[in-house]
Amino acid sequence: MTEGDGSVFYELALVLALAAGVGVIGLLLRQPLIVAYIATGLIVGAGALHIVSSAPHIDVLAEIGISVLLFLVGLKLDLKIIRTLGAVALATGLGQVLFTSVVGFFLCLALGFGTVTSLYIAVALTFSSTIIIVKLLSDKRELDSLHGRIALGFLIVQDIAVVVAMVVLSAYGVGTSKSPSGLGVVGLLGSGIAMLAFVALFIRFAAEPLLRLIARTPELLVSFALAWAVLFAAAGDWLGFGKELGGLLAGVSLASTSVREAVATRLTSLRDFLLLFFFVGLGARLDLSDLGAQIGAAIILSTFVLIGNPLIVMAIMGYMGYRKRTGFLAGLTVAQISEFSLIFMAMGLSLGHVDRESLGLVTLIGLVTITLSTYMILYSHTLYRFCESYLGWFERAVPQREHAFESSVENERQRYDVVLFGLGRYGRAMARALQGRGVSILGIDFDPEAVEHWRKLGMPALYGDAEDPEFPASLPLKDVKWVVNAIHPIAQGVTHDDPRLALTDALRQAGYRGRIAVRVNSGEEGEQFLKAGADIVLSPFIDAAERAVELLEIPESAKDCGVKP
Repeated sequence: MTEGDGSVFYELALVLALAAGVGVIGLLLRQPLIVAYIATGLIVGAGALHIVSSAPHIDVLAEIGISVLLFLVGLKLDLKIIRTLGAVALATGLGQVLFTSVVGFFLCLALGFGTVTSLYIAVALTFSSTIIIVKLLSDKRELDSLHGRIALGFLIVQDIAVVVAMVVLSAYGVGTSKSPSGLGVVGLLGSGIAMLAFVALFIRFAAEPLLRLIARTPELLVSFALAWAVLFAAAGDWLGFGKELGGLLAGVSLASTSVREAVATRLTSLRDFLLLFFFVGLGARLDLSDLGAQIGAAIILSTFVLIGNPLIVMAIMGYMGYRKRTGFLAGLTVAQISEFSLIFMAMGLSLGHVDRESLGLVTLIGLVTITLSTYMILYSHTLYRFCESYLGWFERAVPQREHAFESSVENERQRYDVVLFGLGRYGRAMARALQGRGVSILGIDFDPEAVEHWRKLGMPALYGDAEDPEFPASLPLKDVKWVVNAIHPIAQGVTHDDPRLALTDALRQAGYRGRIAVRVNSGEEGEQFLKAGADIVLSPFIDAAERAVELLEIPESAKDCGVKP
């Protein structure tokens, strides 16, 4: 078949179907989708079914996926966040990166790899998968635990290390590759300075007002963010800096805006879909015979990651005064390499610094470490009980820093009686009435102007999306007695889900055991929400009419006051 008679479409449909099927198997085995996608690539590649002939089309989708991934990394790199990193996050993050890269480098040299290849592999081994770790900790309800908070802290440090590595590689690319723009090194440096100056000016003067305007329409917010990421990636590639650095700068340019979390959550599913093609394409290019020859090196380096990374984290945390249990649980989260490790190696391959065999080796290490570390994190408490008696030297006699940390966390955590979604007229009226009774309220809305108005009134508020299934897990729900969903009901169509139903389900999935009230339009809707998990339903017009009758103090029988029926 030729491209003109739809073979590309049929081929992509088959790849997607296989990816979904392998993904279901991975789900049953409790494995991340990265493993399933690479396995799909191995199945459809030359080593097995050999059904991928439209590699250029897959590559285009993969490049967009990588641009979006780096955009989301940049989106989290608000410069203010470095000030909030605690000493333990910096120490463990930097210590683990330094230990893994140095020891990994000499280990690769001992295995017979060249200096440049050893350096690439060593750096690739330092990155842990934020996507996988956050998902696993969220499923276990441990994101807000002490070890979960510490793990998220040093994952931020690793993200910064990713940025540094990408910038360094891009700098190498400026000197070793010819850009489509035809600019020399001096021209590229000048263009780079101009690009950074544009980003700085955009952040200073245009980012916040522009994003606040666009955020009024969620669908436009997604389109704009995707266009912004791909446009910067294309500009970076044309100038010679690479798509990765361009996508990263696009994210940094929006990182200080108040709606960045909404942008991130809206693009997460799209990122995962597009990255499917990167991992499938990666797996399809792997030669199974070459992988077989690298099993020995893969086992040695995988063992180093699975054991060495947790040990160095435990040693640093123990020295800083944390319990061995906290160090053990936090250390397990770095016992794997990440999607960035593969992207990093792919960049090295494109620059001619490493060969396909090295990329295949790191991919094999990724499959081994991600698969095994997933079970290690899922069964971390059982694993700790088995290893507890051997971990005494990782703990000081008095773990004073942990006691101080727990106390500060407990003191800084804001408690609320009610979380109120929807800050329109109805929500504000409810808030005034609740405040009159001394109730503490946290307001949440998708409209940045409503959030800003709420804050000007002196009340705490967050910008959040009720349709984001992961958003409720980030809220301080521990002491909340009521979650009130005062979002205005809208007519639902074929292409729109009801955000009220999505929020009700997400709250229960997040482990919230308090009571839920939902604003509805009719009695039929009320029955639907009660079945979905709501405790009571609020119907403003019906409730107001009944209250009005009460205020009129009209007797039950009209005859009592001489009124004709």
